[in-house]
Amino acid sequence: MNFELPEHLRSYLDELDAFIEREIKPLEEQADNIRFFDHRREDARTDWERGGLPNEGWEALLAEARRRADAAGHYRYPFPKAYGGRDGGNLDMAVIREHLAAKGLGLHCDLQTEHSIVGNNVGLLLMLEYGTDDQKAKWIDDLAEGRRGFAFGITEPGHGSDATHMDTHAERDGDEWVINGEKTWNTGIHKAQYDLIMARTSGAAGDGRGITAFLTPTNAAGFKVEEMLWTFNMPTDHGRVSMKDVRVPHEAIFGGEGRGLMVAQHFFNENRIRQAASSLGAAQFCIDQAVAYAKERKPFGKPLAENQAIQFPLAELHTQCEMLRALIHKTAWMMDAHGAFSVSDKVSMCNYQANRLCCEAADRAMQVHGGLGYSRHKPFEHIYRHHRRYRITEGAEEIQIRRVAGYMFGYMKQRAPKGVGA
Repeated sequence: MNFELPEHLRSYLDELDAFIEREIKPLEEQADNIRFFDHRREDARTDWERGGLPNEGWEALLAEARRRADAAGHYRYPFPKAYGGRDGGNLDMAVIREHLAAKGLGLHCDLQTEHSIVGNNVGLLLMLEYGTDDQKAKWIDDLAEGRRGFAFGITEPGHGSDATHMDTHAERDGDEWVINGEKTWNTGIHKAQYDLIMARTSGAAGDGRGITAFLTPTNAAGFKVEEMLWTFNMPTDHGRVSMKDVRVPHEAIFGGEGRGLMVAQHFFNENRIRQAASSLGAAQFCIDQAVAYAKERKPFGKPLAENQAIQFPLAELHTQCEMLRALIHKTAWMMDAHGAFSVSDKVSMCNYQANRLCCEAADRAMQVHGGLGYSRHKPFEHIYRHHRRYRITEGAEEIQIRRVAGYMFGYMKQRAPKGVGA
């Protein structure tokens, strides 16, 4: 058993670091772009006059970073080679996302917006897996180049984790479907041209089958963004939308009629392992910063680092990082080898543990830094506020633990590895 990272991946991390220093850091420091990352970051990023939406200058800066990353051959790393990528799998992406997050706040990787110079374009991966030939022809190039995308409409005001009980429904009318209902926490809906709406088309509440995904234009008659939800970490790109007699063609179905839940679960599994890796990287950043500060800070004439009250909590957090890193790498490797659904229990383990660990590490870093750590002149409050979200979204940690228990006690079944069984 070899725990060394593949040579191609080690070399690529060096290549990424050189690109960041050469192109991304200068852009981050150009003019007053640093306002988006220093103590002014929340205010600078937020357009308070437009209901708390992301500032247009902020989003333009992120777009320019992505453009440069794409021109340098980095942004499409996880995409198939046929679409300009490097066939980066889950293990590659887990390692890369941890590596970038461990660098701290910066234009190279901003976890608040899921922005990264190595794109986490799960929408493209879903299109390749589930899109019809016609959908692929219309969508793939635009998704790869960032010209258009879609938000993800599964959560409802009355239903979060109990997604199979959704009230949104769609009825067929000839060659069209008529959608009625509400969705909330639609991330990116302020700019998305489409919303991937999950609606019940058959079956009863609680059934996994009978939920259909529709690529729904956000400018369709009857589709309305009701409000943008202000959050713990502003700005907001999370909207609540309503649909009243929204009509879409039959060709808008994505992933097959009645099979939308499988699309959603695939998205969650792919995104959860990558998001877990980002939380791990951010946790390691907080720990490393706290250790460095404890060595140089000398209250009462001696370094903080000499106190076991400082050493022990950080040593425990560092140990958790090491154990979690091994599990994330193993899980990502197994997903590549056997399919995204073959290790769903381990994906859940990684996700809830990493998100919880990041919050604990950010909190400990604040404590070690004292008043300075509590201020916005250090990044820990921002990291905490952002990653606290992930203990709720894409399946609350209680749901993740429930999934692990379901597999343990036989109430749930793992899907057979690729190429095995039916």
